[in-house]
Formats: sequence, C-alpha cells, structure tokens
Amino acid sequence: RARAGAEEAGAGVSVENSPPAGPAAPSATLRSRVSRVNGARPTRTKSPIAAVSRSRAEKQPEIYRQKVMLEACCTVFLFLFCYQVASADIHREGHYVAAVYEHRSILSPNPAILTDRHSALELMSKNLYIYEEQVIAAAKQGAQIIVFPEDGIHGFNFTRETIYPYLEFVPCPQSVKWNPCREPHLFSDTEVLQRLSCMALRSKMFLVANIGAKQPCEYKDPLCPPDGRYQFNTDVVFNANGTLVARYRKQNLYFEYAFNTPPEVDYVLFDTPFAGKFGMFTCFDILFYEPAVSLVKEYNVKQVVYPTAWMNQLPLLSAVEFQQAFATAFNINVLAANIHHPSLGMTGSGIYTPSKSFIYHDMESHDGKLIVAEISVMTPEHESHLESNARPGKSIEYPHNSFASLYIDDQVCNKKEQEANCCVAEKDDKEAPLIFYREMMYDNFTLVPVRGTKGELQVCANTLCCYLSYQRPTISDELYALGVFDGLHTVHGTYYVQVCALVKCGGLSYSTCGQEVTDATALIDFQLGGNFSTSYIFPLLLMSGINPDFTDHLGWKNNYYFMSKNGPSSGLVTAALYGRRYERD
Repeated sequence: RARAGAEEAGAGVSVENSPPAGPAAPSATLRSRVSRVNGARPTRTKSPIAAVSRSRAEKQPEIYRQKVMLEACCTVFLFLFCYQVASADIHREGHYVAAVYEHRSILSPNPAILTDRHSALELMSKNLYIYEEQVIAAAKQGAQIIVFPEDGIHGFNFTRETIYPYLEFVPCPQSVKWNPCREPHLFSDTEVLQRLSCMALRSKMFLVANIGAKQPCEYKDPLCPPDGRYQFNTDVVFNANGTLVARYRKQNLYFEYAFNTPPEVDYVLFDTPFAGKFGMFTCFDILFYEPAVSLVKEYNVKQVVYPTAWMNQLPLLSAVEFQQAFATAFNINVLAANIHHPSLGMTGSGIYTPSKSFIYHDMESHDGKLIVAEISVMTPEHESHLESNARPGKSIEYPHNSFASLYIDDQVCNKKEQEANCCVAEKDDKEAPLIFYREMMYDNFTLVPVRGTKGELQVCANTLCCYLSYQRPTISDELYALGVFDGLHTVHGTYYVQVCALVKCGGLSYSTCGQEVTDATALIDFQLGGNFSTSYIFPLLLMSGINPDFTDHLGWKNNYYFMSKNGPSSGLVTAALYGRRYERD
C-alpha cells in the first residue's frame, strides 16, 4: 500500500517535461491512507485480555505509520535521483537541446480583402493549434527552446489595411514585465500572445514566434504613418515561465508593404540558463550588416534564432545553403525555421553549428517538419573564420602546386586583360571559349568552362579575380563553369556582392550556366579562392539533392580567401565564396 501510494504521488509526472520544483510532498491518496491508519481505534472493553490487546494495537499503527512514511520518502528520493540522472543524460553540460519547426501554414484565402478581428483570430487559431502540438512533441524530446517561422501564424500577401485585424499589441519587454498567460487582461488585442505564452509555460521551454504588431504613434512624430500607427513584422520570445522577454521588429523588409521599417534598428538579445545570450533577426536581415552582423561582431552573440519565410533561389541563395554558410562564417549556432510552401519555393530549415547541421529541405512533401537536436553551446572563445587563416587544427594545403603559384600572384585584372592574363584554357581543348557571359542570380557573371579531369582556371571582373584548381576521376556528362561577379545587385533588393562560384550548368550548352540545378553526379576535388576586397565572405557548398556540406579548409592566405574540398561523397551542385561589401550598398 505504501508503494502504491508513492507511485500515485508521482503519477502524471514526465521526467523530461516537468521537473519537480522542490522536495515532493506526499500525495493526497498517501495522506488519506496514513490518516486512516492513524485513525484506527480498537473497540473499548473492560476485559484485561482486551486491555492488553488494545495496548498492542495502539502501538502497531505508529510502527506501521513510520514504515509507510519511510518507504514513501525512499520512493520520492529514488524518483528525484532518477530524474536528476535522466536530466543529466538529456541536457549534458555545455550542450542544449534546440527545436525548430518548418510550418505549412494555413493561409487566408483572400488576404487582400478586409476581415474582422474575430475571423482573423479563427484563422490564426488553426495555426496555433499546430504550434501547440509541436511544442508538446518537442518537449517530449527534451527541447529547451523552440523556434517557429516568419509569417507562420497570420500568413502573407496582405495590404496595410487588410492585415490590421491580425495585428497584436506587443509592449516593450524592457519597459513592462508581463506574462500574458497569467495576466491575460493587462493589454487588449493580445489573444495570440496569450496562447504562445501558455505554450511556453506549460512546456517549460523558451519559445520564439513571429507575429504582426501594431503600435500607436503621435502625429508630431515625423515618421508616424498617416493612419496614426506603426505596423511591424515582429518576433517575440517567451521564457520557460511564459514571460515575454524579447521583441524584435524586422529591419530589412522584403516587399512587405503591410509593415513599416522601425524608426531605429533593434539590437535584440535575450538570456537563457542553458546557453547564455541569444541574438535574433528575421529572414532578409541575414543579407545585411544591420542588425545581423552587428549582433555577432559588436554584441558577441554566438547563438542566433532566425524565423524566416525564404523563397529558395539557386544556385547561390537556397535557404539551407546560406543558413549554414552564415553559421560557418561567423562560427555560431543558428536555429532557423522556415515556412513550408513548396509551390512557392519556400522550404529549408535547420539547426546549424560550424561543423554540423540538422536540416530539412523538401519540395515534394506537403507536411511540416519538427527538427530537434542537441548541440554544443558556442562561446566567445570560438573564433570566427572571417578572422582566422584556417579551420582550427588543420593546416593549409594546396592540392596542386601550380594552383599555389597562381593563387599568390596577387594580380588584379580587368575585362581588357582577361583573355591575355586571367584565363587558363585546357591545352587539349582549343575550341573551348576562354570566357563567356551569362545572367546568374539576376547578375551578369563572367564565366569560363571547366573541362577535362583536372586543371587550373582563373577569371576576373572589376577588381576580383577568382581561381580554381580541380580534379575529378572521370568526365561526367555534365557541364561546369567558374564564374565571377563584382558589383551592385539590384533585383529584389540592392546590395553589393563579390562572388566566385563553381556551378553545375543546367545542360551541356553554355547558355544553361546559371540556371537552377538540384542534382549532380560529378565528384570534384577543388580549391576555390579569390582576392576579395571584403572580410565578410560566406562559404557555400551544396551537393546533390540540396544537401549542404562543409569544406575541408577555409580561410585567408596572403590576402586571398579560399575554400577547398577533397573526397566529396556526392555530386557537386555549387561551390561558391559569397562576399558582401556592406559599405557599398
């Protein structure tokens, strides 16, 4: 009976999900049973024999009560001990368990038509129900933080007017300490925040989500819109108690006419007990200095949460490709959650570290995907590859001696010099053109074909020269080209890039180079480098099936930045060094 009572005392407690706050008290069932034992009284009698029996009976309940309490205490102690062992197993020191959810959101059928708040809440509730299911699933796997995607709750393609019923009021967490789940009536129009807060509270994990927010402004504010309110694309963070601890308003909007750019850049950090300081930015922000690079360089952020609604664009800007490149370049962890709408080219989420990634990219499935992984906590002592010469513990090696001499020539080429000095053609391929031009990523690239089983190539544009040394066991029925671009990108955003790219072409004609390609069979060992004018260079390495890979070597050598890969396990789709000259945007 004592054991049964102790078992009931622990009933419903999940070792992974609900750690006890302190020493466990005996359950109501156990107390009632002990009470019944203590309350038992034998029938009174005047018989001497009965008196002796009564004396013995009065002692037995006390002995039995002590035995019950002792066994109950032992059971509770054993439970606490097992919980601590299990917790230590799940959450190792120096590690944490993260979750991201790629969400196939339920969208408004008519985002351009104005609706009322009740109807807006009905649609958002459908997405929130899915969020609740995923939070429970993540909690069962020991997750300590979960990230949901941009636009996952309300959707997209709204006008400024039609999105208004979907907007919530989000107070500044630095000004107001607020737990929406426990204080639901403190602010109006916060039903979504309340649901999110309760998810975090019940699961005992940090929760990151994206919503639309409204903020009244005064007409004397020179930036105040004519309708008297700001509307922001907003990320919110709740801690494990359900308290709102962070709010980030997206800085770099991607044709989001329903929202305003915040008057000032938000540099948002939040602290966690398991991994220290996190930074936060959204989608298109990843391509710009503010706030993404500032958080890493100036605020020493080593863990980033990243809600996004990213449309893949090959060969250089698929979601998983660039997310991993960002984590690798800055030597940080990135928790990236994308929306899942393959018909719109939107997929690609992951948990990224500088040396390992857990990704999801699926253009066929119509389902969302929860990713849960244990990763190491990155600390400020982990140096960025943008400042280091090579990966820690690895020396710089050149696969071909001739490439080493090419690489250190430090020549600066322009278009007039290209044919004479900047291109090395195959000796046995006199018909191959030295250079050709094709549009790739809406930019005019200068390219040279990759021919034969091995060789060295060089191609330049403006002040950037790109160098390639390559070797492959056989010549496959696939065309590759080395391309360079050094200039201002002006389509779907304006920003200055320097790019050296080895890409698989869409077919066997040069006109197909720059097209989107997802599969390849050629196993190519290569070293790719360039004399970049910027230190902000992102290594892109994409293999067949849209699978990111890691380079063997990466870093600076004699004012050149390079990457190399030997012994790839699958066909090469893209290998590129994507440089950003932020100051020239």
